[in-house]
Amino acid sequence: MAKKKTKWVCQNCGYESPAYLGKCPECSKWGTLIEETDETVSASSIKKQNKVATSKSEPTLLNDITADKSERFSSGYEEFDRVLGGGFVKGSLILTAGEPGIGKSTLILQSCGYLSSKGKKILYVSAEESEKQLKIRAERLNIHADNLFILSETCLENIFETVKDLKPDFLVIDSIQAIYSQEITSSSGSVSQVRECCYSLMNLAKYMNITTVIIGHVTKDGTIAGPKILEHMVDAVICFEGDRYREYRILRSTKNRFGSTNEVGLFNMGEHGLKEVKNPGEIFIAERSEDTAPGSIIVVANEGNRPLLVEIQALVSQTFYPAPRRVSTGIEYNRVLKIIAVLEKRIGLNLSKHDIYVNVVGGIDIDDSAADLGVALAIMTSFRDISVDHKTAVFGEIGLTGEIRSCTQAEIRIKEAYKLGFEKIIIPKGNAPSNLNLKNLKIVCVSRLIEAVSSALQQEKP
Repeated sequence: MAKKKTKWVCQNCGYESPAYLGKCPECSKWGTLIEETDETVSASSIKKQNKVATSKSEPTLLNDITADKSERFSSGYEEFDRVLGGGFVKGSLILTAGEPGIGKSTLILQSCGYLSSKGKKILYVSAEESEKQLKIRAERLNIHADNLFILSETCLENIFETVKDLKPDFLVIDSIQAIYSQEITSSSGSVSQVRECCYSLMNLAKYMNITTVIIGHVTKDGTIAGPKILEHMVDAVICFEGDRYREYRILRSTKNRFGSTNEVGLFNMGEHGLKEVKNPGEIFIAERSEDTAPGSIIVVANEGNRPLLVEIQALVSQTFYPAPRRVSTGIEYNRVLKIIAVLEKRIGLNLSKHDIYVNVVGGIDIDDSAADLGVALAIMTSFRDISVDHKTAVFGEIGLTGEIRSCTQAEIRIKEAYKLGFEKIIIPKGNAPSNLNLKNLKIVCVSRLIEAVSSALQQEKP
């Protein structure tokens, strides 16, 4: 009997080596190489595995191909549909990933309940929970569907047999890391299993025109577990973000063949599942009082294409230790350090003997560089122990020379601040509106940080 050949495969990036290596040469991760059997899968076995009858395809002129709106259908949530580009596309393969307990399975199960009520036949394959456990969750979410079928199975071949007999309109795999194929000898969750199972599901979705959603795990670094090719094979990658100990969740797409990747959706996690946040601008500033304390600034940031008003707080306190602390929550740490350096050099603040804490209220992360001006003003007002009027909002990117650089979608940001009742907004001079007349809103255009500081502290006469 011939000895089976083995190979060592990195579970992080998919790098293959004939011998064990402590550190992966491709991704530089330690202890990620796992021994797997090196087998050559024949074309006949692949066809048997996929359970899909394939035939030779003929080329078609692009102008002869028709695609109408019937190829899309709603998920039941406007926020989810926005991220998807208008809803689910028939025959598409979508990967949804997020931290444990963030709510990704809850969102998909709630969408399944809505689709079932609209006459869609749903097959929910649970490889991690039993049927009774899913029933308990569905009752908690108040889901009572007639066309929602639950299958507790981990074998890919058995799943294909069920799909062939049931012929569902919508298929959910929860999760891809728990599914295994009998054609692959490695354990479930390995690079080989995830790659081959996803490839088979892709063929199934395209040939049988079944919209398929696969739920995936993430690593401790926040990246999607498994080989990178997993993200290349699917049509859309939807990431669920947020702190599982807080109530708000952000849904964003990092890849979407049928829509923009700039759209985000906001949800609120409650006792009975996820609910849409229809007006996110009011959520994060609802508890802000009129008597604002020093170190509090409202920033008009963008999450994708949506303006979002958030409160940035800063606390600057004198330290008695040799090295002052710099703590940042909700905004990039290095960006805060850059803003502190600009304040010291261009404004003349001596912050070398002070601890500085910066926090974005609401437990969300802000990646928009337009939040720079808000961070700078929050630190400055906390250091000087003075307050900015609660009806003032700001946005703008800060350069290293102290200039205020223009930002994208300025008009949308200004209109959002006006809609929520703000009376003054400080913006970059490069974003000065030409034909924008908003009653009772004073727009102050600045080009330098020192100008923004003076404008923010200037009290309006009654």
